[in-house]
Amino acid sequence: TLTATGDVPTVSFGSPGRATLAPAELALSLSSLTGAGEPTTPPGLDVVCEPAPGQEPELAAITVRGDGDPTAPAPQPSPSDPAPDPAPTRPAEGLSPGAREKIEALTDERLEALEGEDPGSCPIEIPPEWVMTTAETYAAGYANAAKLDGAAALGPAFMKVVLNKRYINDSCASTVDVSSEVNFDYRGRRQLPPTKATFLSYGFMPTTATMTLEQVGPPAAIHTHTVTNTPTYPEETTVTAQLVMRLSDVEVNGVPLDVGPDCRTERPFEQVLRGYGQSYPPAGYLVAYGGTLTGYAHIPPFEGCGVGEDLDPIFTSAISSPGKKADNYTKMTQAPLCVATNPEGPDCPPRVPDPER
Repeated sequence: TLTATGDVPTVSFGSPGRATLAPAELALSLSSLTGAGEPTTPPGLDVVCEPAPGQEPELAAITVRGDGDPTAPAPQPSPSDPAPDPAPTRPAEGLSPGAREKIEALTDERLEALEGEDPGSCPIEIPPEWVMTTAETYAAGYANAAKLDGAAALGPAFMKVVLNKRYINDSCASTVDVSSEVNFDYRGRRQLPPTKATFLSYGFMPTTATMTLEQVGPPAAIHTHTVTNTPTYPEETTVTAQLVMRLSDVEVNGVPLDVGPDCRTERPFEQVLRGYGQSYPPAGYLVAYGGTLTGYAHIPPFEGCGVGEDLDPIFTSAISSPGKKADNYTKMTQAPLCVATNPEGPDCPPRVPDPER
């Protein structure tokens, strides 16, 4: 049994639709050694094989979206086109101050009122699995580098979302908790697009580098907590992702600095973003409609930086968070979801949002 892993060439398609990937032939070049580790005679074997007649060669089938350039403007309708359906109401720009405190106070107030009541008098409702659905969207924003006193652009990041992995309606506490998940997708990799940024290291040295945030571990968790004992239905959404930061193409004062192929944080770090909104009327951040999410992250020390010399201490001292402090502020703006159950909806295909500083 031969097992191989690694990157494969990028494949481009000229039109939208269903694309099938199938092999035409397989060519292997095998090198063989004796038990003593010496080359055999002959030293290797070349093998070429093709699918057997009648064998189904399909490796994978994917759906190619028609919006090749997500930043391109939407096509304008001609005068003869029928009038489109009106778009659903979008959330207002913001919420009144204290939205988070209001949500927490309403939840605590309701829980305190329930003390001593029979827990079986209002059972928790968990709908069946069929409520799950998939969706796509983009997010873009900025991440501060606290030590460098600057910010790097993030995205636009394409995201694949699975909605309603778990749905709990607690009528006793007057709350609804929904768990979903999301994976970043950049050219088939679980990462955000690489971004290039320039900072003044230590306050005086111009430094340019390409930063790549790779998603590791399980899908990022989306948790929405809604309070239903008030007419506006205020809600808090938390998005938690595990990321590794990689650095490449580094230049210091215009001179290339070879950091090698594996300059990265020594361990993953947790990025937590929160958004606050309400359903009636729609305002602030809502998962379906998008909006702004903010949060802080702790950047660990770096490892694997440098070729022939250890550059880890330089990047650690210039970028990494001190102690256990989460001091790097991030602000991301999410576009409305393009939901699989409504592919002809006004938010499909998904659009790239304008990032907010």
